[in-house]
Amino acid sequence: MRVGRLLIGHEVRLLASLVLWVARRTHGAGRGVAFGYARGQGAMMAGFAFVCLVETVALSVLLRDWPAVHATFLFLDVYTIVFVVALHASSVVRPHVLDVERGSLRIRRYVHVDLCVPLERIASVRRELRMTHTRAEGELDVEVGSQTTVTLELTEPVTHVTFVGRRRAVRLVRFHADDPDGLVRALGRARG
Repeated sequence: MRVGRLLIGHEVRLLASLVLWVARRTHGAGRGVAFGYARGQGAMMAGFAFVCLVETVALSVLLRDWPAVHATFLFLDVYTIVFVVALHASSVVRPHVLDVERGSLRIRRYVHVDLCVPLERIASVRRELRMTHTRAEGELDVEVGSQTTVTLELTEPVTHVTFVGRRRAVRLVRFHADDPDGLVRALGRARG
């Protein structure tokens, strides 16, 4: 029952992101400074949506003699295309947010990751391009296109809540930003 509610909530947030994207609005940026991360995956997501579209057309032709099966697969294929576009939309409308007034950096990815890091807990921040990531205790890698560009080391752990509700304490966070130099400079100014 709990997993069903999580999945329904996930789908609703994705579809809401699609609406925000069409309306050219962002989610949760407020008065903070937004730093995008979607540019690095745009071509890949467009390619994936195109492949799904080709599959939809091919299955429509192959299953045209079986109307019930055709209708079922058509629905699933169209929903898959909407899902892929909504995933990209959620990346665009949910940027990382540096909120100096609240003293926090909000690190996000799709509707899955939303980590709030208080600025006073940041020990160091650096631009660091990494293409490979191994899972380690106390570390969180928020990758886009299998890469991260900014590394935060924390003085004390923050709690990351996973998609299924598991809680993890993390002391090192790596994430991707389209403008990592600008983000590192802005964090330096905000901490100083």
